[in-house]
Amino acid sequence: MSSYKIIDHEYDVVVLGAGGSGLRAAVGLSEAGLKTACISKVFPTRSHTSAAQGGISAALGNMGEDDWRWHMYDTVKGADWLGDQDCIEYLCKEAPRAVIELERYGVPFSRTEDGKIYQRPFGGMTKNYGSGIAQRTCAVADRTGHAILHTLYGQAVKHNTEFFIEYFALDLLMKDGECKGLIAWNLDDGTIHRFRSHITIIATGGYGRIYHTSTASLTCTGDGNAMILRAGLPLQDMEFVQFHPTGIYGHGTLITEGVRGEGGYLVNSKGERFMERYAPKTKDLASRDVVSRSIAIEINEGRGIGKEQDHVHLHLSHLDPKVIEERLPGISESSKLFANVDVTKEPIPVVPTVHYNMGGIPTNYKAEVMTINGSEKIVPGLMAIGEAACVSVHGANRLGSNSLIDLVVFGRAAAKRAAELVKPGTPHEEISDSETEKCLERFDKFRNANGENKTADLRLAMQKTMQLKCAVFRTDKTLKEGVNEIRKPFDGMESIFVKDKSLIYNTDLVETLEFDNLIRQAITTMESAYRRKESRGAHARDDFPKRDDEKFMQHTLSWCNGKETKFDYRPVHKSTLTSDVQYFPPQERIY
Repeated sequence: MSSYKIIDHEYDVVVLGAGGSGLRAAVGLSEAGLKTACISKVFPTRSHTSAAQGGISAALGNMGEDDWRWHMYDTVKGADWLGDQDCIEYLCKEAPRAVIELERYGVPFSRTEDGKIYQRPFGGMTKNYGSGIAQRTCAVADRTGHAILHTLYGQAVKHNTEFFIEYFALDLLMKDGECKGLIAWNLDDGTIHRFRSHITIIATGGYGRIYHTSTASLTCTGDGNAMILRAGLPLQDMEFVQFHPTGIYGHGTLITEGVRGEGGYLVNSKGERFMERYAPKTKDLASRDVVSRSIAIEINEGRGIGKEQDHVHLHLSHLDPKVIEERLPGISESSKLFANVDVTKEPIPVVPTVHYNMGGIPTNYKAEVMTINGSEKIVPGLMAIGEAACVSVHGANRLGSNSLIDLVVFGRAAAKRAAELVKPGTPHEEISDSETEKCLERFDKFRNANGENKTADLRLAMQKTMQLKCAVFRTDKTLKEGVNEIRKPFDGMESIFVKDKSLIYNTDLVETLEFDNLIRQAITTMESAYRRKESRGAHARDDFPKRDDEKFMQHTLSWCNGKETKFDYRPVHKSTLTSDVQYFPPQERIY
């Protein structure tokens, strides 16, 4: 591969990804005096965190009594008892401190009349262990993620984080089971860069683009997850894919849960507020998996709206226009742009849409990547945070507004742990050129691919298979068909065609590399779903409608080299981190 110019870099820590979690880690690392690089394939403020609308959860108690233990209970219940309760305790206990830090960094939160951070109700968030609705979600109108992202980027620049923007990461550099850095391609000038680091933090987000319709950005291709698989390490709980109840019909654009938190409600073709049937206590503010399945049932039973009876309506025209203007301006704008709807007069047509990946890279609450070797084993030099990681705090179903708090709590935790492990300026070990060569061989193979299959065609085949065979409701039949069909796009890569052979801003090659990343995750998602013969959280099986704690109270681990996939399982942690709270035993989820 001598034809490729390689530029070497050395850093104490390299952060891959510049969304909310990556930037929060970068800020903490730079504050701690560690020489930090942050690599991103898009400009940081274009990261997908900017699409997070409704808010960030923390038991601040600004809008009524609250307690982090109540938040923990809601998260455990929302996760359908697949979450690790030691990690969930850490998340909920640290949440208030993390939000106050954001406030001090400069996040312009909406305010109460007495100047406190405004908090709105959100699905599954309760007080007193389920006895009432909690106002726990801290909001910046309906642009919370956008505000957090811009603020953290400013802080990272202030603390001298070094950014490598529009660099596409290719693979990790591994040595004797330890991570020593990564290889990336600079889209601007075509050079290849080798980053040596004592710790590499993966913060590459989710992989929502394995599906045809998704609220995820086109950049959400799970690049870090695929790098983990190619390094021979496992992914965890890939079968758990969250469908957000309210994506704009025909487009997929997110309509935040904050709309229902402010008083919006769903209706079917008969004008019924149908959520009262499925969640008598919380109604439209039940957890996302419950609301998504309820909408799907209404549609499947013929009570959908429109010519095809394939969506429902979300009403907010009864709200005070001032409330909409102050707290939901982005929703008003998106609804006009993508549905031609004036929300002050008309309902929004909505349908469940792929939104979030609960599965990802297995880590502990310190953000250290784990593998399984008889027991949970730390992979030295490697961390993961954000949607790319599976801590697991979200288990089988994430509660709304728990994603943003996940980003900042574990971004902060990663920085803290790295500062404990790395002494600034420690010399780097030499890495065999064979690792670099292996990476560049794959890169060169795709760059010069001259087959007959277009990347776009293979990607569409993958997305349609996932959409049809691994959706809101799943059966043994559809999943078995999916397991067979999802292999076809992967096999098609043997004769893939890349027209553009250049190295500078070659989007044809970028999309091909992204597809190679996506298809590996599509395979593990489909096969993991086929193996889990129960219904739990976002994983709903028509043929196995009940949760089976005896057989499946465990995390799925999947290894995939493309051609073959292997599986193992690890038990869900059934203990808390401290004695400040007791373990919440499994119970029936009733909303």
